[in-house]
Amino acid sequence: MPAHSSNPAPSKPGGNTDTTLEPVPADDTPSRRRRLEPDERRAQILACAIDMFGERPYAAVSTAELAQRAGVARGLINHYFGNKRDLYLAVVRRMVTLPRLDNMLVPSGNVRERVEASVSWLLDTIGEHGTTWVKVTGLEGIGDDPEVQRILDEADNAAADRVVQMMGLSDSLHSDELRALVRCYGGLVKAAGREWIVRGALDRAQVHELLSDTLTTLIAVSFPKVNGTR
Repeated sequence: MPAHSSNPAPSKPGGNTDTTLEPVPADDTPSRRRRLEPDERRAQILACAIDMFGERPYAAVSTAELAQRAGVARGLINHYFGNKRDLYLAVVRRMVTLPRLDNMLVPSGNVRERVEASVSWLLDTIGEHGTTWVKVTGLEGIGDDPEVQRILDEADNAAADRVVQMMGLSDSLHSDELRALVRCYGGLVKAAGREWIVRGALDRAQVHELLSDTLTTLIAVSFPKVNGTR
């Protein structure tokens, strides 16, 4: 809660001191009263948008309701993000943005150990935002939008690069083919994420085993066959 000044209020005529504060409207939340820095305010709006786009279809998300939930004027959403589509694109980018590599420990060990670490990283990424991640990567939001598809394609490439790097195979002469195989594997990751997060048909441990077994086969069996074709 905002801190109130400990100094007494000015005396009214007659010498009485009135220390009563003006009433605060019931809907005046601390987030409205506390002035945030622009980056904090933008992050606050984006966090609320991530929640709302995960809760309901794109068409059912109202920027007026979002502004109310975030405790901001509706005009601030336009100021920081533009229109509703631009805001959704910002949500998509946030959902598929990978952690900085210098904040991650690249795994070592044998193939299976590297696979286990890579899959744990993938599931941590999925689990962080749950249904919003599933909807965004499954193209359930804005529909067939070229900009959304471009963002997702770039994210698939970046994720494939990261997995190849975590597996210690970046220097392979056939790393392009391996990345293509990992992008195919990415389709299974998205489907498994849906079964875990949305349908609840599999738990995280079961999804982990599925993805680990498949990625191990990809690295140990499929990739050597691709290597042998050149």
